Amino acid sequence: MRLKLLEELGYEISSPTTADQLFKAMTSAARRMGFDHFAVAYDQWIGCTPGPNLLIHNYPDRWARTYVSFDLSGRDPVRRACEQSFQGFVWRDIDRLIPLTRGDRRMFAVGQDNGIADGFTVPRHLPGQANAACTFAVGPGTRLPVDMLAIAEGVGAVALTTARRIAGVAVPKSKARSVLSDRQRDCALLSARGLTAGQIASELGIGKGTVIHHLRIARERYDVHCAEALLVCAIADGLFCLADVHRNVRGGYRAAA
Repeated sequence: MRLKLLEELGYEISSPTTADQLFKAMTSAARRMGFDHFAVAYDQWIGCTPGPNLLIHNYPDRWARTYVSFDLSGRDPVRRACEQSFQGFVWRDIDRLIPLTRGDRRMFAVGQDNGIADGFTVPRHLPGQANAACTFAVGPGTRLPVDMLAIAEGVGAVALTTARRIAGVAVPKSKARSVLSDRQRDCALLSARGLTAGQIASELGIGKGTVIHHLRIARERYDVHCAEALLVCAIADGLFCLADVHRNVRGGYRAAA
């Protein structure tokens, strides 16, 4: 019976060609699975430039107004948890994915006061290209339908694929050359790993002043003013990935033999 439900909802969610059609299909799907609300968010980036996006939801108006008026998106623990999970997760288990601050717990409390008690979120994250999430939520008077989470996982995945199509996926133009030169990229990567200008110079066999010059030009080419912003832009443009930085930071820098 559940497999049949998944097939029916999957077909209904994959068929829409407009945001309004997807809204209607998601409203019906959420209700049939036992949820009160849903939200589908898709944001695409082309390098460091915002691309197509789509947001549809039927959250309570008072919560939507609070979320927007206080600009809570930049502090939303659910959004942060999306980047730490391969699969859907229940909000009550978010502290297993990320450390929760007092502000995070306060945000969940405010959400409950405004009609959102608990939820299940299906994440999709493509570094440098897109962030997306499909959430099914319940109000304070509704029990989270845990027996439907496997169905919700599949429906959420289909919904995000449909949202991506409706938003209009922008295909970045092939770049004739990188924004940064090879040496500027090398300096930016080593800087992201925590090396000083002197250490970078020693590693690359160039002068410290040359390293400083390369990093300055790299920031100018992206029109940013700090190493952190340079790192974000370089990753977004595919010059290196977060794993290139992360694997070398955890244990501290070790110079090559």
